[in-house]
Amino acid sequence: QVQLVESGGGLVQAGGSLRLSCAASRRTFSSTPMAWFRQAPGKDREFAAVIWGSGGSTYYADSVKGRFTISRDNAKNTVYLQMNSLKPEDTAVYYCAARASLSIATMTSPPSYDSWGQGTQVTVSS
Repeated sequence: QVQLVESGGGLVQAGGSLRLSCAASRRTFSSTPMAWFRQAPGKDREFAAVIWGSGGSTYYADSVKGRFTISRDNAKNTVYLQMNSLKPEDTAVYYCAARASLSIATMTSPPSYDSWGQGTQVTVSS
């Protein structure tokens, strides 16, 4: 497992932007797939985006595709989520997750990940 610490959440108006950061403690960070999930009040935790270690391939949920961008800086052991054109329905607690041996078949499922951050609140006002 790896320790993950998110930052960058806050309150923003609809149409605005935020960038979330997730700092990881793992020495083998560069090869570890990293993902962002979100959870709105009363709803299940929902997959947003994932980035693989080698090559940096990415995959997005349809709900964020074209608006959110996941990236990583392996020199800083940090993964980012750039969120543009934010909507009120993006309001949620956003979590960073990691799993060294992630399967493509289950990459959108929360139980597939064994390391989670504490979450950061994102609130989008209309």
